[in-house]
Amino acid sequence: MADIGTLVESIEERAEALSTLGYKVRFDLTDGGSILLDATGGKVDVSTAEGGEADTVMKLSSDNLLKLVSGKLSPMMAFSTGRLKVQGSQGVAMKLAGLLDA
Repeated sequence: MADIGTLVESIEERAEALSTLGYKVRFDLTDGGSILLDATGGKVDVSTAEGGEADTVMKLSSDNLLKLVSGKLSPMMAFSTGRLKVQGSQGVAMKLAGLLDA
C-alpha cells in the first residue's frame, strides 16, 4: 500500500502538466483515504480532503494511483480492467488521462 504523503508528492511533481486540467478531481482510495486535486485557476493544489467537492471522482487503490501518476499504468488500461472506477464527468477523466499519459 502506497503512503498517502508519497502519493500527494507524486501528484505535485506532475503539477506543471496537470495545471491545464481546469477541474477538481478527487481520488478515493479503496485502501483508505482521499486526495483532492484542484487544478482550477491555472494552479494545482493537492490535499488530503475527505469528501471534498469535485467534478470527477476516481476510485482506485493507492498502489494503482501511484502507478498511474508515475506512468507505469495506463489510465485507459486501469479503467478497462476495472482497477479504476470513474464517477462524475467522463470528459474530465479523459482529459486527466491524457495529461497523465503525456
